[in-house]
Formats: sequence, C-alpha cells, structure tokens
Amino acid sequence: MSNTAPLPPEIARRRTFAIISHPDAGKTTLTEKFLLFGGAIQMAGQVRAKGEARRTRSDFMKLEQERGISVSASAMSFDFGRYRFNLVDTPGHSDFSEDTYRTLTAVDAAIMVIDGAKGVESQTRKLFEVCRLRDLPILTFCNKMDRESRDTFEIIDEIQENLAIDVSPASWPIGMGRDFLGCYDILHDRLELMDRADRNRVAESIKIDGLDDPKLAEHVPADLLAKLREDVEMARELLPKFDRQSFLEGHMTPIWFGSAINSFGVRELMRGIGEYGPEPQTQNAAERQIEPSENSVTGFVFKVQANMDPKHRDRVAFVRLASGHFERGMKLFHVRSKKPMAVSNPVLFLAADRELAEEAWAGDIIGIPNHGQLRIGDALTEGESLRFTGIPSFAPELLQTVRAMDPMKAKHLDKALMQFAEEGAAKVFKPAIGSGFIVGVVGALQFDVLASRIEQEYQLPVRFEPTQFTSARWVSGTKEAVEKFVAANKGHMATDSDGDAVYMTRLQWDIDRAVRDYPDVRLTATKEMMV
Repeated sequence: MSNTAPLPPEIARRRTFAIISHPDAGKTTLTEKFLLFGGAIQMAGQVRAKGEARRTRSDFMKLEQERGISVSASAMSFDFGRYRFNLVDTPGHSDFSEDTYRTLTAVDAAIMVIDGAKGVESQTRKLFEVCRLRDLPILTFCNKMDRESRDTFEIIDEIQENLAIDVSPASWPIGMGRDFLGCYDILHDRLELMDRADRNRVAESIKIDGLDDPKLAEHVPADLLAKLREDVEMARELLPKFDRQSFLEGHMTPIWFGSAINSFGVRELMRGIGEYGPEPQTQNAAERQIEPSENSVTGFVFKVQANMDPKHRDRVAFVRLASGHFERGMKLFHVRSKKPMAVSNPVLFLAADRELAEEAWAGDIIGIPNHGQLRIGDALTEGESLRFTGIPSFAPELLQTVRAMDPMKAKHLDKALMQFAEEGAAKVFKPAIGSGFIVGVVGALQFDVLASRIEQEYQLPVRFEPTQFTSARWVSGTKEAVEKFVAANKGHMATDSDGDAVYMTRLQWDIDRAVRDYPDVRLTATKEMMV
C-alpha cells in the first residue's frame, strides 16, 4: 500500500469513471440502469425503444435521438449506497474518439463494455490502448448475455490475448440466450437470478454456501448446474484470482456478465466499482503532482459544451476537481488569463438536467457556465500557477471548407465555428490567403453533426465543400525559424483557433520536403492543450 495519508471521508467515497466501448455494445443502456439503481431516475430509457421509453438521459441532443448513437460525452453525478458516483458516458463511434480520449484524462477508472456475441472489437482495442497509456484501472462488463453469445472461456481468452491483460471472473453466467438464468457471484458466493418479467426491477439474490449447496438445485436445472460447477472449477484452476492491487495498477480486469437491458448484473458491477474501484487519484501538472487531500482547490477543464440549453447561448466548461473542497461563490484564479474568476453558479449534471452545486470535492466533475473564457486544458487554482499535462489534441484527418449559404451571415458563421473550436468538436483553421474557414475533423460523421448543429443552434444553413488539403500539422521551433518557414510557405499556412501556426499539406511529400528544407522547425500531429 502507499504511504500517503488516508483521504478525508468525503473525498474517499467518490468514484469517478467513464464507460467505454465499441458502438452498439450497450453503453448508453448501461448508463441508464446505473441511474435507475442510484435512484436518480424512475424509468430507464432505451436507445432503441418506442415512445416515452426512448428518452435516454445521456443522449439529449436532437441528433443523438434521431440516430440512436451518442455524439458527445455527458457527465452524471448520483449516489449509490455510501458512494458518490461521477460517471461520464462517452461516444463509442470512432468519429468522435477525440472527445473520448480527452474524457479519459479526467477519470480514475474505466468500465469496458463488451458485446457477448461479438467479443473485442476494433474501437474497444483503440480505447483500451489509451487507458493503458494512463495505467487506468479497467472493469469489464460483458453485456447482452440474454442473447445468443459466445462461450465464456472464449470471451475471456479473447480479452487476454487481444488486450494483454489478466482477466479474473467476478461472476459466472448460468446458461445463455433463451436459457440465461443469471449468474453465480464468485467474489461473494451468491446466486443472482434474472427477472425477465420487468426490465426495471432487480431480481432476487440468494446467499449460498459454495457450489455444493443443495439450495442451488431448487433454482437451477440439473444440466445447467452440472455445467456451472464444471466451468467454475475450471475457471478457478485456470484463471487468476482477483487481486485488487494488480487491478489498481492496470494489470488485471475483473469481468462481470449480465444484460443491461434486463437490469441484470448491473447492481453487482456497481457494487464492484464501490468496493474495489480507485479513490480520487493524484493528478499530474507540469510543476508538481497534485494530491486530492490538499486543502486548496485546483481543477482543469477537459471538455467544453456549447449550447447545451438551446434557449440560451451558453457554454459549459466541464471541470474535474483535482484537490480541495470547492464551495459555491468561490473566487478561483484562471491561470491562462491570470485573472480571478468568481464561480457563482456551478452546476452538477444529470446529462442535460442540472442543479446548482453548493459544494464539490476532489474527484467531482462540475460544470461552470461561461461565455468563452474557459477552454480545454485550462487550469483553475486558488492562486498557484499550475499547468495540467496530458490532455491531447489530435491533428484532423479530414479537411473541408465551409461557407454560409447566405453570404450576409458570414460573421455569424465565424462566431459559431469559434465556439465549436473551443468545444473541441472540430479544428477550425483560418488560411493566410483567401477567405472562409477550413474545418478539420477526425471522422466524416462529424461534418453531418456540425452542419446539423450550426443549423439548429444558430439558424444558419451551411455547406461543406472539399478542399485541396488533406492534413494539417502544427509548426513549432524558435521564433525566427517559424517566421522564415511561414514566409516561404504562405499558400500552405493557416492559424488555428488559439492563433498557433499550422501547415496545411496536400501530400506526404509536402511534409517530407518541409522537414528536409527546414531542420530547425518541428511539424507535429498533436499538440498538448496547455496554457
């Protein structure tokens, strides 16, 4: 164990985590059930349901509801037992992966949702790599066990092979598909049965005394019971036992089985997060490490969301508190602008619904409404100059020019694009020669999302057109070297929303030539969002 002093009880009960997965593995449904068990909502929405049941809490944008996918990460805070959960639901679609990558910098653990029939998919693998870079502890939930799925050992084997991590079963499924009855809870020696009649009700849990308990035969048919005994015996022999230390270091993942849509296995997973999940962790800044138990308040912005409330053009900055006890009305020092900021109306989220936060502790995620003062990567402290590290910004892979259909509204378009750039939803470049803007995104679906949001939020129809450029690189080096490079490549230069120089390229040859001719200049595909 570490030699640090124990955290204050209010901070120690916080669990801040994200849910990651491939699209359609059931992440949003699982989030809904979390809220249901936390008592935050009465009826869980489903992404694919009809009528009233369709309204999921975390997909609140019009576009999300139309397409049945999550487009932007949303935060939710609720209580479960003695714990306080801060959960961030992330978009699974690879076109929005940047939002997800940034979100992962603000959490202490991640839940990886896997579809029982499909196993480990490509996007899961990508997201997992990001967690690995940050040594994030991972809990795995294998969903959709009430449909035909693959053999349990096969799924576990695939996770171990593909992700190079030890898997320890926390529960074991009994039957699958139509015959799926429930799970045997290995960690607590309980039998958990599924109730198929009511999706929002939690089924019963039966305390048993090992697998030889005669009570088992009352609830489980003989053939499934024999298979369960055999499987668990094998699992105990072959698979590692759960070790919390190894899990916290990111070398092992416990796996639960269940069906989110039938509310099954979710409660066990939540208990697992509470019991074994990490407390708020130390955060890294360029100057020093920040401990959550420190008295002074520090925090950083990891996401900005514009126009969450369509009636007011507001922008909410999502701030992860790294240390201290924050109270409403506090004056915080904004490190980038070196100005104090009075935080008079901070909010706690339940996706699009929010309530005023009177107080918050290290580990919490709060929203600060503002008018563009706060950007991604900004630090807020009680006077100390800190810069948090590790919040990435990636070079876009697709570039298009954007024009307003009505030329009179070009000014409005400038404003809208700047807001999206602050939000991190897209990169906006202003070419050195010519008019208009070039918008860069990671995935093609983002253009649709942007066009739909500009039209809905600003009543401004726009059209995206192809451009001659294919990629963008940030230029860095000494002032003289950069100026010389900019002067020689005017036709290729642009500035991003922060005013940094960007080199627009058509072919790989452009990059190679620049590297060859200008050895003092560095071209990079990522830039750290630091003040």
